[in-house]
Amino acid sequence: MQVFEDFKFNKNFGQNFISDKNLLNAIVSDSGISFDSEVLEIGTGAGTLTEAISKQAKKVVSFEIDKKLTEFLAEKFENSPNVNVIMADALKLPIAEIEKHFAGDYHIIANLPYYITTPLIFKFLEETNKAKSITIMVQKEVAQKIVAKAGEENYGILSVMLAYYCDSKITRIVKKQMFTPRPKVDSAVIRLTRKSDVQFDKAFSNFVAKIFAMKRKTLYNNLTKAGYDKIQVLETLKNNNLREDVRAEKLTLSQIRQIFFSLNKKI
Repeated sequence: MQVFEDFKFNKNFGQNFISDKNLLNAIVSDSGISFDSEVLEIGTGAGTLTEAISKQAKKVVSFEIDKKLTEFLAEKFENSPNVNVIMADALKLPIAEIEKHFAGDYHIIANLPYYITTPLIFKFLEETNKAKSITIMVQKEVAQKIVAKAGEENYGILSVMLAYYCDSKITRIVKKQMFTPRPKVDSAVIRLTRKSDVQFDKAFSNFVAKIFAMKRKTLYNNLTKAGYDKIQVLETLKNNNLREDVRAEKLTLSQIRQIFFSLNKKI
């Protein structure tokens, strides 16, 4: 992998790079972007995915935290007018600071360090509605949690909240052998397409966290422990044709929303 010989990997930043051009092009294809699209990339790394995106998009703004890559990336993209590499931590920047680089709506494509996957996804779902899609490489296990349905083993807070914001789809599984350095687990490419009619609802987000607080406990126990009136909870369960011993992991997003509205007197 000749592209990686000019610099050392930084384990502190969770760097795992891809050089296979077929895979890189496939990730870009999975995102569904067009030549009119503006794209935000998080984690430029060696610039291999950045380069693939730049060939299919109008504009690429890519953020990289590792300052040791500054010279390498400047040289790599000096003749790429539609690529803007910014040496900064996108997770710590205000959304307004990031979005000033875009004319309007944009798409996110990223091979993220695994440890920042969840906070970064929610940063762009909760703080803006301009990110129309997020196509990312994540641990296979995380991807399975994202797309899990009610009653399945991996179903939980992440499944519910991302179903609330997005339509999610695993587009491909990527074996660990495709990365340098090689991670311990396989990965997956997942595309999250933002629902246009959904806004951040802190109260609902907190509610979901409460009902999944103790997974082995019933919905009734989690709700009453969170402070909801016992009689009201029982009445709400009955009105929604649910047993008293039902657990949150058995409920669809629609059912959870209905219970939330009922208990908070929003209907």
